[in-house]
Amino acid sequence: MKSTPTGREARLGKELRKLRERAGLSSTEAAHRLGIKQNQVSNTESGRMGVSPDRVRMLASHYECPDQVLVEALAHMTRGRKRGWWEQYRELLPDALLDLAELEHHAQSLRDSITARIPGLLQTREYALEIFRQAVTELPPPEIEHRLSFRIKRQAILFRDGDPTPYEAIIHEAALRMKVGGPTVTRQQLQHLLDMSERDHITVRAITFDAGAYPGSGQSIHYARGPVPQLDTVYLDQSHGLAFIDAESELHKYRTLFDRIDAVTLAPEKTRDLIHNVMREL
Repeated sequence: MKSTPTGREARLGKELRKLRERAGLSSTEAAHRLGIKQNQVSNTESGRMGVSPDRVRMLASHYECPDQVLVEALAHMTRGRKRGWWEQYRELLPDALLDLAELEHHAQSLRDSITARIPGLLQTREYALEIFRQAVTELPPPEIEHRLSFRIKRQAILFRDGDPTPYEAIIHEAALRMKVGGPTVTRQQLQHLLDMSERDHITVRAITFDAGAYPGSGQSIHYARGPVPQLDTVYLDQSHGLAFIDAESELHKYRTLFDRIDAVTLAPEKTRDLIHNVMREL
């Protein structure tokens, strides 16, 4: 039995709990119906006990879940139990960062809306290093190195042969103009942004100062699309750490929020023009 489930294992357990609760069963009632002990139900739903694809299908059948697409998506989550590269950072970095890398690795697509800085997946090493140096709680040099290498390794999902993750970054003009690390680092970062925006699976769009106030301004919002909408995840980068959101009502709210953000966002071509203009002014 696992003492510390990964974010993906915990999410699978949470979704199985939702199926049970929708069936109107307590964990004790579910255990009786399944012919197992109550603590097995609890440990499965907490992510501490692994399950097979067939076990997930069996649970869904007992819970009379009619959504077979969802059931198969949950069954698929049990596969590939071998933990990824991020495990080498366990006990070196906060667990939430490892959960983030795991979430990004498995996401069908990713979408960010950011006001004050370039998104982590598109940052250069020099830009990221300056961001970590400016952390509100000063980070010791070894942790800065761990965070820097971790951030660069996260970006590998954008370069995978054959199946790079589709990614859209919506970046406010304020982030484009902020001279992080000075003009040279900023210019290199903006050029990297332009280069990445030319890739077929990456879309970079900007929100200008002229757009004024808009829904979601003032916060960084990250959206990871799962195999079915119920398995989407929103994560917010807050001062006290990452917050992961997966309640269906909240997911609907953030989908609507992104739709409204789209209405004030420049097209990719005009975004590239803006970036070129900012670079000329440096």
